[in-house]
Amino acid sequence: MFRSLLLATGLTLAALPLAPTIASAQTQAVYGDQVRDHASILAMAGTFKVTFDMRETTPLVAGYTPYPAKLSGGHEVVRAIVDTPDHVVLQHLLVVTDGNAKTMVIKHWRQDWTWQPSTVLVYTAAGRWTLRPLSETERRGAWSQTVWQTDDSPRYGGIGRWRYDDGATRWTSDETRRPLARRDATRNPPYDHYIGSNRHVLTPAGWVHEQDNAKIGLKDGRPATYVHEYVINTYTPATDFAVAAADTYWAKTKDYWAAVRTDWDRAIAKGSGLRVAEDASNGSTTGHQLMLLADDIAAGETDQKSGEAEAANLIRRESGTS
Repeated sequence: MFRSLLLATGLTLAALPLAPTIASAQTQAVYGDQVRDHASILAMAGTFKVTFDMRETTPLVAGYTPYPAKLSGGHEVVRAIVDTPDHVVLQHLLVVTDGNAKTMVIKHWRQDWTWQPSTVLVYTAAGRWTLRPLSETERRGAWSQTVWQTDDSPRYGGIGRWRYDDGATRWTSDETRRPLARRDATRNPPYDHYIGSNRHVLTPAGWVHEQDNAKIGLKDGRPATYVHEYVINTYTPATDFAVAAADTYWAKTKDYWAAVRTDWDRAIAKGSGLRVAEDASNGSTTGHQLMLLADDIAAGETDQKSGEAEAANLIRRESGTS
């Protein structure tokens, strides 16, 4: 889903390519090329048919039965709403058609990419995110990816490098703790968070976002991995849907969402992280109201300044930064 906080904390180092390291007897890992990486990130912008494929695979607790695989899909418009050499923000807009053939646009997730950042915002406990300092070694030649909820509250962040060896263009994150997605949170599972990594890969037919998750909760008072999950979200270029509806929604609400992002940044900077309660259906307790305000602004039922003020008050109250 540009960012005063991340620009302040993402100190730019000299953009020197790293020395390649041996990946196999036949090839070498290539990474640390900022210009090439930047182009790879921008290649994920566009208009797409999306397939979401989520599968619990290996149970690791006796008696646990994996949930049935969930396969769904839709259309998304992905726009680069910030594009600088050191920082790219991709906003996803989901376009759906209801049973009455009415087109609806739902502001979806957002991914922020920062070159050689000094910190990364990570999920550390229920309702808590912390700015984790990165060492020189961790950030050299690397990009952080911070993923945000539909209301621009945080979800998770990670650090990794784009690589181009073996004929593939891919970025893989470190393993990080992550809050439950709505698909899990709303069914009250025995686990309460994930430890996962994600990989973005450009393909001849678009790109894919792959996730490897361990689903973790308490069992007999001790942490236990209940099951592993594999997620693959496939983005195939498409134009046969209401692209204009997404762009119209964004034109009407982008200034509101920019103000919301600034309010979240301010709260994160003030606390060197963030505390905000989680909500099973909406990600954060701010989710429902912030999304409704955007819809009211898009429909002309609320003026932008009033909506921004109400959003700012809500974020301060829910994050305890009043």
